[in-house]
Amino acid sequence: MDFLKAEIAAKRKVLDEDPTALSGRPNKYMRRGDLERLKEEQERKAQEEKRKQEEESKRKEAEARAAEQQARRDAAAAKSKSISSSASPSESPGPLASEQEGADAQQPKESQFNISNEETIRRLRSKGQPIRLFGESDKERRLRLRALELIEEKDHERIGGQNDFKKALEDVENIERQMHSKGSKKKGKDGSDATDSVLDLDLVKSDPDKLYPIIYYALKRILKEWGESMDERPIEVKQSRLGKLAAATQVQSAEYLKPLFKQLRSRSLPSDMLARISEIVHHVQKRQYQRANDSYLRLSIGNAPWPIGVTMVGIHERSAREKISADQVAHVLNDEVSRKYIQSLKRLITFSQTKYPPADISQLMG
Repeated sequence: MDFLKAEIAAKRKVLDEDPTALSGRPNKYMRRGDLERLKEEQERKAQEEKRKQEEESKRKEAEARAAEQQARRDAAAAKSKSISSSASPSESPGPLASEQEGADAQQPKESQFNISNEETIRRLRSKGQPIRLFGESDKERRLRLRALELIEEKDHERIGGQNDFKKALEDVENIERQMHSKGSKKKGKDGSDATDSVLDLDLVKSDPDKLYPIIYYALKRILKEWGESMDERPIEVKQSRLGKLAAATQVQSAEYLKPLFKQLRSRSLPSDMLARISEIVHHVQKRQYQRANDSYLRLSIGNAPWPIGVTMVGIHERSAREKISADQVAHVLNDEVSRKYIQSLKRLITFSQTKYPPADISQLMG
């Protein structure tokens, strides 16, 4: 009975190891699971062989590198022995000791930035730098790559994470520091010429080209007076938080108005925007700030029922089609540059109202 159980157990073991072992002839068909299992075993064996080959190649490279370093050390030792034997006994081995100490001090630095030559070449090419300079060794090339990466990190820390308002604050502090070091202040001009040479609105239809220099110099004069008023404030006001914010707002507005000044110099401003800005300058010069604010609103959001710049509402011609004109669009929605200098125009209107208040209180804006 025990013999029979042992025989059955042996047959089961053989059947588990190879299902086709008990059959006299080879099986014509195989299960998909058996095929996948055989395929996985073959892949695993191939990966193991590849890993072993890679480990063997790395080991050989490490041995070759160690042998090369040992050969260099032996050559350096032999050279130092020959130098010491040829030198007189009274001479001290100070320079040689200092060189060895410098080499020992550089060893940890090299270990901190120890990368392969292929990785060094890849990083230098990604930065657009030559992979090797004339007479440059591998060590010097790695040090050059490290220096480039440190410079890029410092530039990123200095530039990244800043917005334009923070930059304006820093510019204000730098300007105040320069002015304080010089110890001189600019005296503001008298505002008696604020209403001189008032812009004529008839030029919008008769001769628009004459409007460009008038608007340019009028806005420049207001911006200059704004900057001078910031400089004339007391030191305690300038150093306060509100004083710094006001100065930063002035610097930011001057930066935002640069695209508008560029369009005025090149005479490339759209006709509808030119008309609205002419109205703003005209009313500011006449100290009619309420009307200037109305012109600003027509420039920024328009006076159409829908302030989104719609000029075509369907495929059919309607009776009220002519009421939707292109000069009623919302220019503040065109792009970010237009929004910024239109907003800066409103700041100029507010400053002009503060510096040159109107005689009629009803003309005050907001």
